[in-house]
Amino acid sequence: MEIERKFLVKNTSFMEDAFRKCPIIQGYLCSDAERSVRIRICEDTAFLTIKSATNARGWSRYEFEQPIPLMDAEELIRLCLPGRIDKVRHYVKVGGHTWEVDVFNGENEGLIIAEIELASEQETFELPVWVGQEVSGNPKYYNSMLAKQPYKARLARDKKSEP
Repeated sequence: MEIERKFLVKNTSFMEDAFRKCPIIQGYLCSDAERSVRIRICEDTAFLTIKSATNARGWSRYEFEQPIPLMDAEELIRLCLPGRIDKVRHYVKVGGHTWEVDVFNGENEGLIIAEIELASEQETFELPVWVGQEVSGNPKYYNSMLAKQPYKARLARDKKSEP
């Protein structure tokens, strides 16, 4: 079970405290309301991940993740649905937790999302000063949705609909 909270990030001050960063490319073999099957490459490691839909709060869901050979991942990425996620993940320690802060590139450039994984939904944690609005459970901020409906395109649509 994965228990995760997601937040928009207000500024890039977190970069000063990042102890590691990793460029990530990921694609989806399957992505619908009930499940997603993802291929992720981070430097020279690769993973196949299957996730269920989230619970009602949008915090918890089943996750199955296995490392796979890099060559296999590179082949599987070619089979993925249109739309790919390109981001750099920054790892930042705050309190007793490690935050994963994703700075998106490509069609999602301009979007920065911080995630924290928890042992239970009741676990408390310190909110860093650079964290903004919580977006846990908001499907438009799921990576699988960002692959289908990128952030930059959504911003452009929202701008057109302004009075």
